[in-house]
Amino acid sequence: MSRVLNGIVAVCPDLGIGFNGNLPWHPVRLSNEFAHFRRMTSTPSEEGKKNVVIMGRKTWFSIPEKNRPLSNRINIILSRQCKAPPAGAHYLASDFSAALRLLDTELSEEADQVWVIGGSSLYREMMESPATRRLFVTRILKQFECDTFLPEISEDKYRLLPEFPGVPQELQEENGIQYKFQVYESV
Repeated sequence: MSRVLNGIVAVCPDLGIGFNGNLPWHPVRLSNEFAHFRRMTSTPSEEGKKNVVIMGRKTWFSIPEKNRPLSNRINIILSRQCKAPPAGAHYLASDFSAALRLLDTELSEEADQVWVIGGSSLYREMMESPATRRLFVTRILKQFECDTFLPEISEDKYRLLPEFPGVPQELQEENGIQYKFQVYESV
């Protein structure tokens, strides 16, 4: 079954997505930005199905334990090191291809939208995949120190959509930090 692969990420101007295992702006909380993430990743398009979030092991462990697994979503963790799903995770896959195979086999009846939520190497793999891809990017308009980055969103591979249902177009601001939501689609 061909499905759209969605990636969702918040980036600093230099495409930084993390610092020391946290979001770059940590400990500042962007509650509305987080609510956008939760709404996008947990709202299925088909009743009776659940969205899937695919993340690397480090991303899983960067989520506070009380928030794992991400509720109302099927959580798939990628790891070559783990022999069983980490406590609370629903599925373990050795790599991105194995996770996609899970969707077409074991999860084919219950899985709806697929969301890649990090980290950097997983975003790269998703962005280079031959499938139809969408990137839901929150552009944080302030630079913070970063040690983890999103690969460049190449203009010859992606186009910025003028609008997308459910994604606010106006400039956002929380705790003195401005940001805007953008959606890119593979060409």
